[in-house]
Amino acid sequence: MALPATVLANKFAGAADINLLTGEEMMTGPFKPDWGSLAQYRIPEWYRDAKFGIWAHWGPQCQPEHGDWYAREMYMEGNHHYNYHLKKYGHPSEFGFKDVINEWKGEQWNPEELLSLYQKAGAKYFVALANHHDNLDLFDSKYQPAWNSVKMGPKKDLIAGWAKAARNQGLHFGVSVHAAHTWSWMETAQRSDTKGPYANIPYDGKLRKSDGKNKWWDGLDPQALYAQDHPLSENSLDNGMIHRQWNWGNGVCPPTKAYCEQFYNRTIDLINRYDPDLVYFDDTALPLWPVSDAGLRIAAHYYNRSLKNRNKLDVVINGKILNEEQRKCMVWDIERGQSNSIEPLPWQTDTCIGGWHYDRSIYEKHGYKSAQTIIQTLVDIVSKNGNLLLSIPVRGNGTIDEDERRIVEEIGQWMQINGESIYGTRPWIVFGEGPSLDNAVPLSAQGFNEGKGRPFEATDIRFTTKGHILYATFMKWPENGKVNIRSLAESNNIDARQIRHIELLGRPGELSFKRSAKDLAIVLPDKNSLPSYAGALKITMDRSL
Repeated sequence: MALPATVLANKFAGAADINLLTGEEMMTGPFKPDWGSLAQYRIPEWYRDAKFGIWAHWGPQCQPEHGDWYAREMYMEGNHHYNYHLKKYGHPSEFGFKDVINEWKGEQWNPEELLSLYQKAGAKYFVALANHHDNLDLFDSKYQPAWNSVKMGPKKDLIAGWAKAARNQGLHFGVSVHAAHTWSWMETAQRSDTKGPYANIPYDGKLRKSDGKNKWWDGLDPQALYAQDHPLSENSLDNGMIHRQWNWGNGVCPPTKAYCEQFYNRTIDLINRYDPDLVYFDDTALPLWPVSDAGLRIAAHYYNRSLKNRNKLDVVINGKILNEEQRKCMVWDIERGQSNSIEPLPWQTDTCIGGWHYDRSIYEKHGYKSAQTIIQTLVDIVSKNGNLLLSIPVRGNGTIDEDERRIVEEIGQWMQINGESIYGTRPWIVFGEGPSLDNAVPLSAQGFNEGKGRPFEATDIRFTTKGHILYATFMKWPENGKVNIRSLAESNNIDARQIRHIELLGRPGELSFKRSAKDLAIVLPDKNSLPSYAGALKITMDRSL
């Protein structure tokens, strides 16, 4: 099954597109819509070399500036989003999420300025939200013709704007797709209050086109957005069930064929129209698997399309909670967490400096992750064969705040000095050493072990390689001005090549060192203006033993 991209391209020659079902055609070629065939996939070198991407997780749920999952939890009586919504907008039977969309204008959005900032920060790829679980397409959508950002809200094609700006900055461009789960995720909109003056008055989740007379949405069908013309899933009042039903099991109400095919058509249209280098799916394996093969068909189309239009397999799919076979078919994504070992295949962490959707309270408390935390996380991930996709929350108006900008700029300053220890590198024989290894926290579900381990110390070191160069990054600047690397001791035989010289990135000149049976001892120069964290040593070794 492991065919080189050139062979796959040759196999593609003369293949005809076919229309499996009404709607968008699935491009045919060597990739078929099954796991065995998708296992031919090979990750492109641009992605392996990039290491660092930035994500704009921006949509109408950022308009209230109240944090993540607003569109679901504003319909959950007593929830903090519900309470906020009552005060700001009114009761969700009268002012629902469709009305929040109508409030959202993104009037200060300047993608060119933001992408210039992210390019200077060292990002090599950029990912934009194409739709979230709230089901609004953020592009000129053929299959969501009314509920998209061109027809309402900002009245702009956001994906087109992001794509143009990213490519102007020389960045690879990706999209994130989350709408497969609207079916169950928005079930809360079918509920009603259980007490108080609005008890038993339904929220707006069951409204139909005929209910819009004399309303701003007259002529629009809310069901095309909410997708709630179906019974509730089993135990849907248990708010934890949405997580247990994420893989379309455990009593979830089965989605209809029409729903699955609409998602397929929307996503194929998105790929064909904007030609992304990467598609991130917020799903277990692929979207709608195993109740539909829509996700398999999307993946096969995407890979075959790359072979036909680019003459090589040059695109990436991110997916979550993958088994061993599925990890051969796409890039495994770990949400808010990271692996505890060098993974045999490249992988990705996605995380955010705050909440996924903009949360003003985090900004007001100055509660974002620091640049130090982000850089240390990046260094750790890259040492284990991974990439970091970092979300910078965007306000409803399309801007980022000054705290975020300061963090992004500091990341850029570190990258300017130390980027060569990140970009284009590969894992060494071991990924690292130090006390943080003694308290590794296992992954939970799709990840979520972020920040649960022991904080990094000066004796925590992570390694990467590039040819005959070994990079050893110490996570904090040692107070005594010395770095001792046990993994390079003469006695442990991890790498017996002779060391020619050692430098500290950002400081010219060779460093004094001594290699003994105990360790490799290196004397650092004065720190001066260098960051107090994640200093990268460039160790030049013999090319062979």
